Amino acid sequence: MPEQNGEKSQEATPHRRQQAREEGHVARSQDLASAALLLTGTALLLFLGQDLVEFFLDYTRSQLAGEPGLDAGVNTITSQWQQLALSLAKVLLPILLLLFVLAIVFNVLQVGLLFLPQKLVPDLSRLDPLQGLQRLFSLPSAVRLGFGMIKVIIVSAVAYAALQNQRDAILGLTALALPQIAWFLTDILLWTTIKIAAALVILALLDYGFQWWKHEQDLRMTTQEIREEMKNLQGDPQIIQRRRAVQRQLVLSRLSSTVPKADVVVTNPTELAVAIQYDAETMNAPIVVAKGAGVIAQRIRRLALEHGIPIVEKKPLAQALFKEVDLNHPIPSQLFAAVAEVLAYVYQLKGKPLPKPPQAA
Repeated sequence: MPEQNGEKSQEATPHRRQQAREEGHVARSQDLASAALLLTGTALLLFLGQDLVEFFLDYTRSQLAGEPGLDAGVNTITSQWQQLALSLAKVLLPILLLLFVLAIVFNVLQVGLLFLPQKLVPDLSRLDPLQGLQRLFSLPSAVRLGFGMIKVIIVSAVAYAALQNQRDAILGLTALALPQIAWFLTDILLWTTIKIAAALVILALLDYGFQWWKHEQDLRMTTQEIREEMKNLQGDPQIIQRRRAVQRQLVLSRLSSTVPKADVVVTNPTELAVAIQYDAETMNAPIVVAKGAGVIAQRIRRLALEHGIPIVEKKPLAQALFKEVDLNHPIPSQLFAAVAEVLAYVYQLKGKPLPKPPQAA
């Protein structure tokens, strides 16, 4: 059905996709990387947090259990804090480095390797209050607002359910010592955060799916846009068609002088035609003086009939000659036997003595 009112019914072309990518228009969820990092970071704290706390407590005990006469001057305290910071850095830096690498990986998985220097230049048009109001009350903003409200509701529900499951344990905290209470609350906090992060990852994946669908819809093109793109990339189709017609006419005109020199025309049977010439006195091997498909093949056959040149139908040989041998080039050695058989047949028809067989160059 023809397009109406500029309906974008066509898939985006590779050029359109590349152009959009270079402008920074890609399918991407702003929440996916942060949600995945929250989940990963919380999981690391859950499995490594106890070791970190015990390390800190052991270090504190070792400092508090020092000799009574130990110098507690500024230099000593500063040195001790430096040692503590260095020890913590050795433990935390690998974790922070891992999270940094994962942040890059999560973004690359969405959009690939993409660097846009032009995005670093401030866009003053975004400071326009009118455009700001238009963006604020636009459909994408409404969708983001609705998605944000859904996210708050789901996160609140997950947090409430996680805490409700621990309700009895929380009410029994009064019977525990302070360190046990701290460990218990920390454990609950981390597991609740993991559940919230998992919910956020699922929501972010849904958001990415929506962003991908919307991106595909935005990239769709009308038939006229595709025609304009082809015209800009390849030139006017009418000019290309006229150029091809002129080239075809030049080829057809050259056939009038090359085909009459041939000794035989090998066909397939009407799709391809290859004219072969062989002079045993001056040539080491037969050469292809003309070849073509479609209209050109028909022209070669017609000229062969007009000049009494034998036409031999050999489909495999015609295909091999057409694909493997360029114009005015000798045939390759692997085709010698097949071509020699054709030439022998032609010479027998004409009552001529058989020429000496072709020789490899």
